[in-house]
Amino acid sequence: MSNILLMNPQEGTAQWRRMGRAIRYLSEHYLEQPRLDDAAAAAGLSPYHFQREFTRYVGVSPKSFVAHLTLDHAKRELAKGASVLDAALDAGLSGPSRLHDLCLKVEAMTPGDYAKAGQGVTIEYGFHACPFGNVLVLATGKGVCGLAFGDEGKDADIFADMKARWPKADYRESVTHTGKIAAQIFNPKWSGDVVPLHLIGTPWQIKVWEALLAIPSGKLVTYRTIAEKIDSPKSSRAVGAAVGRNPISWLIPCHRVLGSNGALTGYHWGVVRKRAMLAVEAARLDQRPNTSAMA
Repeated sequence: MSNILLMNPQEGTAQWRRMGRAIRYLSEHYLEQPRLDDAAAAAGLSPYHFQREFTRYVGVSPKSFVAHLTLDHAKRELAKGASVLDAALDAGLSGPSRLHDLCLKVEAMTPGDYAKAGQGVTIEYGFHACPFGNVLVLATGKGVCGLAFGDEGKDADIFADMKARWPKADYRESVTHTGKIAAQIFNPKWSGDVVPLHLIGTPWQIKVWEALLAIPSGKLVTYRTIAEKIDSPKSSRAVGAAVGRNPISWLIPCHRVLGSNGALTGYHWGVVRKRAMLAVEAARLDQRPNTSAMA
């Protein structure tokens, strides 16, 4: 497993925390066109080291990231989203799906097992630093069942939120195991082994989450579009509820769903974080020169 950014836990965690703080700062102040020095100060680094480390850990330059924080491009992409999702769904969701340069293999829990609220299921978990703050990684023996995000110092709240979804499961902390998963998911250069996902939800929720998996990186759709594509055109509100209950954020890309007018609307882990996720994806796909004030 070469070139994994979290190979050195102490060095990696410190740098991820710095990049997470910088991303949050830029996502909150992008309208002010922040300077490189300001972002570097938020990360606690010199401008030179910040430029280098941000590009290494996030996969794009600070300048490119800031340029993509505006959602003007999102409104343009929405017009393409329906056809993109249509084609993806027509191709079928069986087998591995490509997402974030990762191979995902999806398996869903049966409705009967879900009704048991996690009873008999062992879930390993661990907290790790990532570009979007702290991430709680949860995994069963069949794959990743949860990715939850929050700010530093909010670990107890994040864990309580996820545990309430499957209250009867047996939770076991396993930072070593989940750390390997986090390293694989958030390394922008990773293109290796399959990442298995274990979907734990109602049949309706899983149907919506599978539709989310069909949205390619950098593409955007509306709640209404998803409702139409799963043959339930009048259920936009129910689709929104299912999207909001997505337990595997980022890998199951609920952040790629916007309001019909291009508005970010709500996001379970915070609208600022959603904006940052969209900007990272857009910047990785589009490295063209831009006019940001950041060097």
